[in-house]
Amino acid sequence: MRSAPSMPASQRVVQISLFVVAAISIIGGTLQMYLGEPQVSPRLDNVHRFMAGVYLSSGFISLWAASTIRQQGTLVYLIALGVLLAGLGRLVSISQVGLPEPAALWLGYLVPELLLPFVIALAHRATHRRSVPVAAA
Repeated sequence: MRSAPSMPASQRVVQISLFVVAAISIIGGTLQMYLGEPQVSPRLDNVHRFMAGVYLSSGFISLWAASTIRQQGTLVYLIALGVLLAGLGRLVSISQVGLPEPAALWLGYLVPELLLPFVIALAHRATHRRSVPVAAA
């Protein structure tokens, strides 16, 4: 029986990071879909639950990408971009309306959302740099 070739460490970093993104998105999206935002107008609750569905679906996409990491290319960069944009959105919110309480919790969300995309993108790039054959001169 043949075993699969070993995975480079950089690719394993991407895979684990995508599994983390998937878990956060699936749990967070499910929770927000269930809870909604009942303290606001029906319009805002509607938008909140809609975005919870987008959040949840991005978790399933990240889970699939992590599970099939050896075949992934551009999708990994797009997922990293989505996480970065979400973190930037949180940063804009904090700058406009303030930091929610408890502050440590919300900063605990923000820091990985701003750092993890760079880890994913750089590790994915390193993986693909190793796998591209060098042309003979």
